[in-house]
Amino acid sequence: MIDPPGAAEQGTEIGIQRIMEMIPHRHPFLMIDKVVDVVANQRATGVKHLSKSEYYFQGHFPARPVMPGVLIIEAMAQTAAVLVVHTLGPESEGKLVYFMSVDNARFRRPIFPPTELEIHVTKQRNRGNVWKFEGRAKVGEDVMAEAVFAAMILDD
Repeated sequence: MIDPPGAAEQGTEIGIQRIMEMIPHRHPFLMIDKVVDVVANQRATGVKHLSKSEYYFQGHFPARPVMPGVLIIEAMAQTAAVLVVHTLGPESEGKLVYFMSVDNARFRRPIFPPTELEIHVTKQRNRGNVWKFEGRAKVGEDVMAEAVFAAMILDD
């Protein structure tokens, strides 16, 4: 298998304060704590430290907390939004990146707290303001969920 261009390139790390400058999401709906590897126009890896105190575990499910699948997909989307803003530069900071579609979503294993969730997003292509990505959520080396999704960045 041939590695895609930039596969060996070391990416930039982005902390939570910078993420909040880049995308408009806020607690309790900010689903990433940091991005540890972002390479413009190629890929990003987000990280979410899951604890039992996350608000959604109060009802999903109190006796055996499981991260909801839709929030795993949201974490992928937020990681992709950071990649889009990082690629386009400062003039795109704070703009909304809207979901357009989610395809081939697969939830392989449940995600239980406490754990560290890694969200790997790779850009497949973009045309104008529409971007398409492949996402994988991992705990350690185990793929927990994956999806292909599209999003659009809009001017205010």
